Amino acid sequence: MAESNVPDLSVQIPIEETLLGGPLRYTRKEVEALADVDEEYARRIWQALGFPTPPDDETAFTDGDVDALREIRKLLENDLVDEEMVVQLSRAVGQTMGRLASWLADVWVRRLSEEWPEDEPITAEIVRVALEATSELEPAFERLMLHGWRRQLAEAALRTAAATVGPAAADPTVGVSQLTVGFADVVSFTRMSRRMDGGELAEFVERFERVGAEVIAELGGRVVKTLGDEVLYSAVEPAAAVEIGLRIAELCDTDPSFPRVRVGLAYGEVLQRLGDVFGTPVNLAARLTAIAYPGTVVVDGQLARAIKGVDGYDVSTLRSRPLQGLGKVRPRVVRRRTARS
Repeated sequence: MAESNVPDLSVQIPIEETLLGGPLRYTRKEVEALADVDEEYARRIWQALGFPTPPDDETAFTDGDVDALREIRKLLENDLVDEEMVVQLSRAVGQTMGRLASWLADVWVRRLSEEWPEDEPITAEIVRVALEATSELEPAFERLMLHGWRRQLAEAALRTAAATVGPAAADPTVGVSQLTVGFADVVSFTRMSRRMDGGELAEFVERFERVGAEVIAELGGRVVKTLGDEVLYSAVEPAAAVEIGLRIAELCDTDPSFPRVRVGLAYGEVLQRLGDVFGTPVNLAARLTAIAYPGTVVVDGQLARAIKGVDGYDVSTLRSRPLQGLGKVRPRVVRRRTARS
């Protein structure tokens, strides 16, 4: 078997000390004892963060892990915080930070690969340099993440204040709002992706998500989530949601390298929970996206009525058609009004 040119980083490079602020020195039971946190609850927190529970005798934790569990114990002393709430938030942190870390690592590796000669193998020295650079930049990145989190938290608080909590809702974290939700979907993505190598596909998806997010943010919408070839977004103002859809759908006309996109939008009562959206408008928007032609924006009747009288748009009614799980629906196509019309 050919010998790999990838070094054994666990032996040659102090990754934990560089990125975790110290070496691995405690077993799971030692951390739990030092933090004075129940064994079963500590296990739930660790799993909620997205990590497998290590064996009892494995040295897998740092002083930072002890401090984190102590902070959790302090949180639980507050009457507004209970164990289940902390588990939910830990799950949110694990999922969000996991994706952020993978994203940052991809960007960082790509940047380093541009600087390093292609014919040189991966060595411990290369990774050491990368880790040292990461350590130097870590404080700035942490400040950026904290500031971004605070700004996003402020926006979330405003959205929550604007939402009405349904009187019949069993879960008070579920906010019911009148929103427009939309899907922007890349046409023929599967066929396109087969013609790309891994690097090209990653660059394509990153550009689509980045440009889509920029348009959505500029017009006051919110990216709910991205699915590679699809972006789900929401907006309080119906006209803003339509304008977002039109701009994304029109991008390929001004930039031939941007993919053809189709957009489906629906307006109505939407449930917002843990950053996601649910309800009939979400399902309807997904179905409308599936029947839209490339480069077009298809909306439901309620949204068409909501933008009636808004300058700059023409709305055409299509024939009624059955949509799975929703019965017969009469879609509308929204186009930008031209000088002739």
